[in-house]
Amino acid sequence: MITTDHRANLVTVAVFGEFTLPDYKEFEELVNYKVKFEGSVNLLIDLREMAGFTLDVAWEEIKFSRQHAHDFGRIAVLTEDQWMTWSAWVSQLFVDAEVLVFHDEAEARAWLEAEEEAAR
Repeated sequence: MITTDHRANLVTVAVFGEFTLPDYKEFEELVNYKVKFEGSVNLLIDLREMAGFTLDVAWEEIKFSRQHAHDFGRIAVLTEDQWMTWSAWVSQLFVDAEVLVFHDEAEARAWLEAEEEAAR
């Protein structure tokens, strides 16, 4: 299950339990809409409550990242899981965005907001 939120230049996604392909498709639709009508976006991805993900999500993430290689400014990943930290690092190979992993949500949001202010 996921929850999503968005505002002018930011899409926030939180994953609870297992991250499934229908969840990922919901995330994709939101990002596609934002990019099409607003341009580059920042992402805040909260994986602290994620129990795991299905193999089809991993494959879809690779395809999506390659299709949107230039559509993200900054990507903040909230996790305490070492595997997710490594995965975020690997994702940098497919996108031009700055990708950082955070343990603290306030720090992640501050980093994303600093980029938004610099863009103004």
